[in-house]
Amino acid sequence: MLSNTCKYAVRALIYLGKFSDEGNKIGIKKIANDLEIPTPFLGKILQNLVKQKILSSTKGPNGGFGLGKKPEDISLYEIVSIVDGEDFFKNCLISLQPCSTHHSEGKPCPVHNRFSEVRERLGQFYSETSIATIIDDMSGHEDLIKM
Repeated sequence: MLSNTCKYAVRALIYLGKFSDEGNKIGIKKIANDLEIPTPFLGKILQNLVKQKILSSTKGPNGGFGLGKKPEDISLYEIVSIVDGEDFFKNCLISLQPCSTHHSEGKPCPVHNRFSEVRERLGQFYSETSIATIIDDMSGHEDLIKM
């Protein structure tokens, strides 16, 4: 499962993809208010995404946040990897370690073979799904983002 931090990051990126453009930055208070996310917590999330060049930010009275890349170039895989780490895609379902650590010993966990298929499909879904894809599919579901 994704952490709440990661879900907030995805929601914020969808919001910014939908409502910001190159010349229009959105202030953190507006984003936090519209998405019902505590401002200090959202600030940390967004600053991390700025460091990773997913977002851009501008300081000052007309400052705020906007996408640092095109929405079609931001995959869910990239967001999850930045926020939750790639362990989400590599960790064993039972153990706290990546499944690859068991392979070298020749003893994968009991669900490894069945779960590896699921993990592969999840990785593919997250890699192929972009912020643009989600925005395009939002019609009728805008209330999920609470904009």
